[in-house]
Amino acid sequence: MPLLFAIAILLWWRATHRPWSGLGFVRPRFVPIVLGIVFGALLKIVMKVVVMPLLGAAPINPAYHYLEGNPAALPGVILAIVVIAGFGEEVTFRGFLFERFGTWWGRSQAATAATILLAAALFGLAHLSGQGWDAVKQATVVGIVWGAIYARTRDLWPLMAGHIAFDLVAVVIIYFGWEERLAHLLFQT
Repeated sequence: MPLLFAIAILLWWRATHRPWSGLGFVRPRFVPIVLGIVFGALLKIVMKVVVMPLLGAAPINPAYHYLEGNPAALPGVILAIVVIAGFGEEVTFRGFLFERFGTWWGRSQAATAATILLAAALFGLAHLSGQGWDAVKQATVVGIVWGAIYARTRDLWPLMAGHIAFDLVAVVIIYFGWEERLAHLLFQT
């Protein structure tokens, strides 16, 4: 669904002749993209080892447990990560929602904080039907982080790269059967 929203957003944006920078499509820069990749990978590890155990999340993600030791499933899930999550979700939940809420509410600190929180909540809820409440918790926290970064930079490229890195690290963790070990690294549940 996020991919369809993103396509509709891009078509509407093009039809209204708005500058692409309004959606966060500024000139891609190498260093911020690399930093986004590194940050996204590290954020996933911190979420798995620290944040999610503190939020009471199950150590295993049942929605994606089928990936464990399953090389045949990797191409499809990697494609989905790049196209749907990295591109579709970032265009929708950061680029578009920040532009719309900014237009409606303004760009004051209070309006920006409200935008970050509402976009993160919607991003979290978008993960409910396919992955459950633990995914909602994780996506909401990550949405706040990505939203704060986007509010400061207005650059989608590092966020897309970071989102892809975040999800690819999740796949590596699941594929090699490290989920439970990492979730219990600091906290025994």
